[in-house]
Amino acid sequence: MEDPILSQLTASYPYLTPRPSSDHPSVNCPVENLLELAGALKDRESFDMLSDITCIDWFTSSPRFSAVYHFYSSTGHRYLRVVVALKDDEHPRAPSLTGLWPAADWHEREAYDMFGVAFENHPDLRRILMWEGYAWHPLRKEFPLAGHETDLPDEEIRRETGTRVIPAPMDGGPFAASQQSGIMSRREPRGADESWNEDKEKPQ
Repeated sequence: MEDPILSQLTASYPYLTPRPSSDHPSVNCPVENLLELAGALKDRESFDMLSDITCIDWFTSSPRFSAVYHFYSSTGHRYLRVVVALKDDEHPRAPSLTGLWPAADWHEREAYDMFGVAFENHPDLRRILMWEGYAWHPLRKEFPLAGHETDLPDEEIRRETGTRVIPAPMDGGPFAASQQSGIMSRREPRGADESWNEDKEKPQ
């Protein structure tokens, strides 16, 4: 049974299409309609909070990138997910929502940093986790699990230590506790085998 909010939104905004979801109501929105929809959600549909922005890298599909927005209604106590396919696989872009929600500022900077998605008319679009000049976007699918060897960002530290950023070892984490009942000491979190990488197939 379709969620009533989906019926209401798709009737009011014909460019929206329902999107399969296992949790919250979700719609697809064309990128050219995003600003219009975001303003309507805030002003007319009582979605007064932008709680999150992230992206998806589909890698082998085109459009390769999608931007994902999570809105929340503090009066209706419900979430809405809006997914926007970005047209340019090489230089993905989306309009910034900072004019509607100042909180979009850091969310968009993180998506830009991690995925390389540019947000047009953002007031200060620069990296927020990695340093300026870092050549890669770590949440893109081609980025190796262990990372890249590269120079440290601070010239003085680089000169004094003579070290570089090296790929992380893939042994150890993530750590998980056994769900089997029994002696508590045997259920302490332990590292899974993460020694696999792009050149060594993950063990089954």
